[in-house]
Amino acid sequence: MIDLRSDTITKPTKEMLEAMMSAKVGDDVFGDDPTVNTLQEKIADLFGMEDAIYCPSGTMTNQIAMRIHTRPQDEVICHRHSHVYLYEGGGMMYNSMLSPKLLDGDRGRITAEQVVESINPDDIHFPHSKLVVLENTMNKGGGSVYDLEEIKKIRRVCDENDLKLHLDGARFFNAIIKTGENASDYGSLFDTISICFSKGLGAPVGSVLLGTKAQIKEARRVRKVFGGGMRQAGYLAAACIHALDHHVDRLVEDHKRAEKIGQVLQRCAFIEEVMPVDTNIVIGKLTEGKSEKWLLEELEKQGILAVAFGKGLVRFVTHLDFDDADLDQFEAAISKIS
Repeated sequence: MIDLRSDTITKPTKEMLEAMMSAKVGDDVFGDDPTVNTLQEKIADLFGMEDAIYCPSGTMTNQIAMRIHTRPQDEVICHRHSHVYLYEGGGMMYNSMLSPKLLDGDRGRITAEQVVESINPDDIHFPHSKLVVLENTMNKGGGSVYDLEEIKKIRRVCDENDLKLHLDGARFFNAIIKTGENASDYGSLFDTISICFSKGLGAPVGSVLLGTKAQIKEARRVRKVFGGGMRQAGYLAAACIHALDHHVDRLVEDHKRAEKIGQVLQRCAFIEEVMPVDTNIVIGKLTEGKSEKWLLEELEKQGILAVAFGKGLVRFVTHLDFDDADLDQFEAAISKIS
């Protein structure tokens, strides 16, 4: 099967496995795992931020960030299609007792003007607006990428209104490979940043949360409460270090193959529209009378896996384990569907 459901389905490469098996480890809850410490120092240095903490998932790093920036009855401003709202099990409400302020925006991207307009007045009838969350790349926006200048404007709005700014950077490196920007450009703009290693970078497990030393000290306490403390986590962290060293530049290959998939889909009679393809996510909208369930079943018959992404929408995601031969097979297979 050609699996295009997500970039989370990849297996470690031979070289990554070798790095994992040779890792030096300790007990990370005690802060004694040298490989975890190396990863945290390496990623913090890359972003020009003070500290980082390694966690099992991006959901956990996002949830920790929201907890340390807020208190119960505060409000989080985000796009209505944000991962922190749609795909984290209601965590902001359950874990931190927060209200979401949901905004519309171009392919999942919000603007500084929208943020200004959404800030609540100091009135007992409203929750305190305390945190803005951006997602880059934007999953539901088809891997769309924020304009750095707009983020700078949002940062100024946050500074002027005593708001914190968090980045859900699950596919962050896809974004900067697309734009040619540097991680440090973002480290200077956000209070905290979540980075995932188990998507485009191809590691099996893990995300980091970046912030100040004080924030990460508090994050360790919250991670413990959430059950995220791991022991000899260096075996996993070694995969993340390998991914940072070897799998970032190659993301351009995923982007090129995704662009080709978009072109193939545009030629299909059952596809009405393909969302612009910026990175490694392709979203196709089906013509009237065709359902996502129908297409997924037809694709599976041809040896292709994808996912439904809303009414009449199907998502394909390119990744480390999808090569040019698979792309040719995909094109041949989908031409048989009518």
